[in-house]
Amino acid sequence: MKVTVLGKSPSWQDADGACSGYLVEDGDTCVLVDCGSGVFSKLRGACDYAAVDAIVITHIHADHCLDLVPYAYALTYGPCAEAVRSPEDGTVRGPRLLVPPGGAARLQTLTGAVGHARLLDDAFAIAEYDPAREVRVGTVHVRFQPVPHYVPTHAVELRDAGGRRFTYGADHGPTDALDAFAAQTDLLFLEATLPVPDDDGPRGHLTAAEAGEHAARCRARRLVLTHISDELDGERALAAARRAYDGPVELARGGAVYDV
Repeated sequence: MKVTVLGKSPSWQDADGACSGYLVEDGDTCVLVDCGSGVFSKLRGACDYAAVDAIVITHIHADHCLDLVPYAYALTYGPCAEAVRSPEDGTVRGPRLLVPPGGAARLQTLTGAVGHARLLDDAFAIAEYDPAREVRVGTVHVRFQPVPHYVPTHAVELRDAGGRRFTYGADHGPTDALDAFAAQTDLLFLEATLPVPDDDGPRGHLTAAEAGEHAARCRARRLVLTHISDELDGERALAAARRAYDGPVELARGGAVYDV
């Protein structure tokens, strides 16, 4: 299983970068996890966007889902449009779009404001996932874990047939929800949005030090810090994570590829 970082920025894009988007490939199976601002362009440079089997959205924030809009326009009006809809009955044959409970209605509201409400319905096979149930996409098994954020948000695990695991925490504040879910995962991506903890109300993000603490509790085999702006000191973030976690730690960068 191979994980490619298409974008790792927080809610504003890095210079020449993109917001959250991670391409997971296992043989012929191709899954995109999150599709934030700028991700569709990066996806086009990595694979055939019409051949993606499924897109998994962790939560309905712009930096995790906004590029579903240009993606849908490409599938609907681009050269591959005829392959996306069945000529017999109009059935959508585009990628599966797996969204959190309630996410379909929220995305219709979004696309209604910038184009037309059924834009995504006409391009993707949309389904709301049940966080308590595993989903299979080709050879990849996908599990979900609710995590604390400002809107309903789910960490995801993608597991191949050999049991190798990639776990992505999405956006979340300090939590013990990942301790069992991500226990001994092979590759753990955790956000490190904040340079210092915020202290005004419910927490929705982590510092790099807190990401290291979470990875240590999960006994993860490898940690990658993501959702961190290029305007912050990456080396300082790495040092903070390493003080809490003694395994391999890296800073996510656009285009980086990880073998799981």
